[in-house]
Amino acid sequence: MKKPVIGITTDVDSDRKHQLNTNYVTAVKRAGGLPLILPIGVEEDAKQVAHLIDGIILTGGGDIDPTLFDEEPHALLGEVSPTRDSLEIALAKEMLQANKPILGICRGLQILNVALGGAIIQDIHSQSANTILQHSQKATRSHQSHFVQVKKESILESIAETTKIKVNSFHHQAVKDVPKPLKISGTASDGIIEAVESTDHDFVLGVQWHPEALAEYGEVVSLRLFDKFVEKCKESRS
Repeated sequence: MKKPVIGITTDVDSDRKHQLNTNYVTAVKRAGGLPLILPIGVEEDAKQVAHLIDGIILTGGGDIDPTLFDEEPHALLGEVSPTRDSLEIALAKEMLQANKPILGICRGLQILNVALGGAIIQDIHSQSANTILQHSQKATRSHQSHFVQVKKESILESIAETTKIKVNSFHHQAVKDVPKPLKISGTASDGIIEAVESTDHDFVLGVQWHPEALAEYGEVVSLRLFDKFVEKCKESRS
């Protein structure tokens, strides 16, 4: 049986060089998928790309242009990549329309939310009323730095097999308004949204942490997450 083809989005640095952490590729390969790295700049061909792949990982990275959700840039907004935003939003919309699996990771969760008409908090530390946890941890990427409360009867709970997990954390932005068909499936103790999933699609899940980094060190929930995602991608090609 052919392996499912998993598209993985990339970042571009200031020298216009594509960048991608290898552990995304490693996690997909270990779960039985065939990784296909997607370059920035092919948004006009998003429909064809969506036809070629069986599932997509919207990866982590920098900030999202706030004008995409009708806001002005906050003073603490970080570096944005308009070309990356355009591609990932186009791909997300095509994959949603085709009902093909999507796994959004960190920024990928946020871009999925924006693609569906939602907004994000541009800087949680200055724009949240609550006392905020350390969401940009100082520890290594393999360290699980805070807890996430998982909603019962969610896709995430079926993967985690528990309603409380520990995750790593590397973000200063977060999902704000969650549009239908997304629903919240995980939150941190400070109220920050840590996971969303679609109620209208076979498998659309976004997480605010980096399971690809945890999977590299054998963390069980992260391994199960990639296993379930790739399993759904196999189903989408049949």
